[in-house]
Amino acid sequence: MSITPLMPVYPRSPFRPVRGEHCHLIGEDGRRYLDFAAGIAVNILGHSHPHLIGAIQRQAATLMHVSNLYGSPQGEHLAQRLVDLTFADTVFFTNSGAEAVECAIKTARAYHSHAGADHRHELITFSNAFHGRTMATISASNQEKMHKGFRPLLPGFRYVEFDDLAGAEAAIGPNTAGFLVEPIQGEGGIRPASQAFLRGLRRLADQHDLLLLLDEVQCGVARSGTFYAYEQYGITPDILATAKGIGGGFPLGACLATEKAARGMGPGTHGSTYGGNPLAMAAGEAVLDIVANEEFLASVRARSERLRGQLEQFIGNYPEIFVDVRGRGLLLGMKLKPEARSFVGYLRDEHQLLTVSGGDNTMRIVPPLVIDDSHIDEFLARLSAGAAAWQPRAVAP
Repeated sequence: MSITPLMPVYPRSPFRPVRGEHCHLIGEDGRRYLDFAAGIAVNILGHSHPHLIGAIQRQAATLMHVSNLYGSPQGEHLAQRLVDLTFADTVFFTNSGAEAVECAIKTARAYHSHAGADHRHELITFSNAFHGRTMATISASNQEKMHKGFRPLLPGFRYVEFDDLAGAEAAIGPNTAGFLVEPIQGEGGIRPASQAFLRGLRRLADQHDLLLLLDEVQCGVARSGTFYAYEQYGITPDILATAKGIGGGFPLGACLATEKAARGMGPGTHGSTYGGNPLAMAAGEAVLDIVANEEFLASVRARSERLRGQLEQFIGNYPEIFVDVRGRGLLLGMKLKPEARSFVGYLRDEHQLLTVSGGDNTMRIVPPLVIDDSHIDEFLARLSAGAAAWQPRAVAP
């Protein structure tokens, strides 16, 4: 058998989208699908948002790419906006979430190296985490399915159970540089950290001169109902990785840091050919224009409350399928009794409803943040029809 032109690393579904319209995708066969997957929490403005399209078109006609060897008025402006909106003092722009986490890891190691403590290179990470697919980010995860075929892993990571503060404290040793954690695990099954856990990590970091690194690639940029999820925990990190929604569908990520945490990141320590290019900066600016205000964030919380409330009522009708509803903002999950990938594939193929499977046998519900009541009603109608007709079947891609 010959290999396909696209390297076969994805078990691709039969759905082949060719056009997007707001909160729907249209397939190659003309069928219309309700998109509550949003490119896995990426398309926060939906598809074909006029403000995002206009910003990209204008910038593409002006200047798409130069080099980070030159000054970047576009990058400086977006970085300042992010600094003004967050805990951070400085920003490094990337093309993806994995690159943002890589930068966060390097920044944490450089912090201690700058102080003459090169041995403090180890990050404590947590079970069922997902930080990306690079060698460093799979090494930061304890998931065997991500390690298989790629050993030896990179050293410098210790794994502790998620939400186990005592375990995290016990893991601190002479080589510890900090903690790397998702405030709300996305791929791991929409599992929010407890207040006591994140606040405890912040306290331990302060006590031991460690850094607290947050991976908000999936839960950040208004997804959780605040601009970043850490705001809901009453803490600030030292370093934060962000991506997905920040570009609204255009490849963009960023590593945010305090001045103190970034003290080891001087000229020549890090770089990216494409990171922070003018076209990406225009996309990021357009996204912030829409989402970085209290009115929009309040609307996310209101839509979340309505959707979650109706889901919690709904699952009681189908105890043989659903276990619970979890998450924050429009990062919601439904834990299932049937195999999650099979149920997600069934909803897609039979009811034209797009969701995403996740860890802990969870169906992720991560719609565009611009949904309205009509989309929630349509989602519930399609889900209800799917649940009523559900019969177990072979696992679909």
